[in-house]
Amino acid sequence: MALQPAPYVRQAGQDWLLACTDIPSEIRSLWDADELGPFPVGGHWMVAETTLARTMDALKRIDPQRRGPVLSDVTQGLAWWLLPPTLGEELDDVCTLTVHPRGWVLRCPPVLYPVRGRVWLERPDGTGRLTDPVLLGAALGPGGGPRLPAEAFA
Repeated sequence: MALQPAPYVRQAGQDWLLACTDIPSEIRSLWDADELGPFPVGGHWMVAETTLARTMDALKRIDPQRRGPVLSDVTQGLAWWLLPPTLGEELDDVCTLTVHPRGWVLRCPPVLYPVRGRVWLERPDGTGRLTDPVLLGAALGPGGGPRLPAEAFA
């Protein structure tokens, strides 16, 4: 399969993001004014929030081909993982995550550029791929920390 040029993928990701709202023209207007667009959680995806530092560690543990979109706010040190709308209790025991309820609003910049300190660490790619909550839980949950070399236990 041939790789698509980066600008094409970014535009496809932005088109996908806009398809996740009932007010795409209003969102575009907000983005044109360098404002964040409101995206209610639940219809197309759920959101799990954690610190930016934990997110950076988790990104190292999840294969790039299996990651979905991840939004960060560098001024607040927070990050949001987009997860399937069918999310159940898979992440209930991961104390470092807050799963937001349906209807909660995630304020997003466009995929093409950052706005007000918010930037996509993993951009939507237009396919609708979301992070598997089991992978995210494993990357952040118990045992998700760095592995010690065998010599450490000798």
